[in-house]
Amino acid sequence: MTDTGASDSDTHRLVAQRKEKLQAWREQGAAFPNDFRPDALAGELQEAHAEDDAQSLDERAQQVAVAGRLLAKRVMGKLSFATLQDRSGRIQLFVQRDLLGEDAYKAFKQLDIGDIVGVSGALSRTNKGELSVRATELRLLTKSLRPLPEKWHGLSDTEARYRQRYVDLIMHPDSRAVFMARSAIVRGVRDFFESRDFLEVETPMLQAIPGGAAARPFVTHYNALDHDFYLRVAPELYLKRLVVGGLEQVFELNRNFRNEGVSTRHNPEFTMLEFYQAYADYHDLMDLIEALLRELSARVEARHAQACNEDAIRFDAPFERLAMREAVLKYNDNIEAQDIEGIDKLAETASRHGVRGEAGWGYGKWLTELFEHTVEHRLETPTFIVDYPAEVSPLARRRDDDPEVTERFELFVAGREIANGFSELNDAEDQAERFAAQADAKAAGDDEAMYYDADYVNALEYGLPPTAGAGIGIDRLVMLLTGRSAIRDVLLFPQLRPQGQ
Repeated sequence: MTDTGASDSDTHRLVAQRKEKLQAWREQGAAFPNDFRPDALAGELQEAHAEDDAQSLDERAQQVAVAGRLLAKRVMGKLSFATLQDRSGRIQLFVQRDLLGEDAYKAFKQLDIGDIVGVSGALSRTNKGELSVRATELRLLTKSLRPLPEKWHGLSDTEARYRQRYVDLIMHPDSRAVFMARSAIVRGVRDFFESRDFLEVETPMLQAIPGGAAARPFVTHYNALDHDFYLRVAPELYLKRLVVGGLEQVFELNRNFRNEGVSTRHNPEFTMLEFYQAYADYHDLMDLIEALLRELSARVEARHAQACNEDAIRFDAPFERLAMREAVLKYNDNIEAQDIEGIDKLAETASRHGVRGEAGWGYGKWLTELFEHTVEHRLETPTFIVDYPAEVSPLARRRDDDPEVTERFELFVAGREIANGFSELNDAEDQAERFAAQADAKAAGDDEAMYYDADYVNALEYGLPPTAGAGIGIDRLVMLLTGRSAIRDVLLFPQLRPQGQ
């Protein structure tokens, strides 16, 4: 039930009263009309007439029709005021009995907060300077049966905001602003890549073999084929098949699903941007990502500043680039170069810093775990970590001068991973060997290891041109650009535990 600040009995009483009003409205034969057409938006009217004084508005007598939800109402005898909210903002309604008419004014007084109305009249400005619609027509379009909340605060109310996003959007302009900014960010991504001759494509969400990331998939059963399928964890292997086919620059804004925990930074269903460019390497992609984030940041700041709080990140300065090994040494004053020379010393050092190793880990896995335990959360300013070990990068191309590491990067901002990319492995035989190693790890109990994808190896055997590809988490990017600390704040309908559990 919506938190109204009232007891359950009070809420039931208010709902009953509103249902009585609805029944009376039905009996009049006018319930739920669909013939009112607004021709103006509240926010646009506020912006367009911000400099107009009362005299100029009265002389112009501009007629407008607006529609939206009543958020406030003050009845004062023959004159009343109300606040109407539509998708763009709010505007005051000036409601006068002599102007509106006796019957319509009486009906107005019976309206409840939350009702959706259509209003026509001339624009004016009150003595207090408030832009208003002087109502000559005011009609009830939709009856709200549930009272809106008076106030939301505390942990329980935060949960209610996520569960009942529709009420949150009504009550909190800042919440609406965040999702408008999110839409602009997604649109900006498309503009950026299409202007650079990338082709937007769509790849399967339902896959026979989940691949493209080290993650545990959701499984479902396809009745028609009597076979288990998986919700995709990443579109990577399909996108690279397209590059093999000659679509040399592709991108996809996709929904991915990973059967993992929920936290302030993780939701099992999330949005990713993935893009692939032939005849490019990971340096080219880092340059491209830096340009993309700088452009998106400028767009949000210029057009959606109301969505941002004091924690919002701006991508103005050049991004730092550090090899993983260098980052471990730079951000750990108590670790020297000799402490991570060789697997035995590295394992001892990592264990001392809280890493719990497992049998079969190589040098690369130990180094990666030490980095994640001691460095990742300290990377506040935008930083590309490069040269990931081949052991933890089964799809990335090895560096020519050091085959133990790959041409891979991850971008970290405010202690969060935002992007992951690399020069793609296009050696079919090397890829087959790495898939085999991943399959062995899965057989040994690693739920996040990849499957062996024979068709993808087959595609590589036709020839993948030198290619680089990357993925960027859209949800986390929106969090950064708007300053939100929890991923649920930027998801319209985040995953929650079923009520009662």
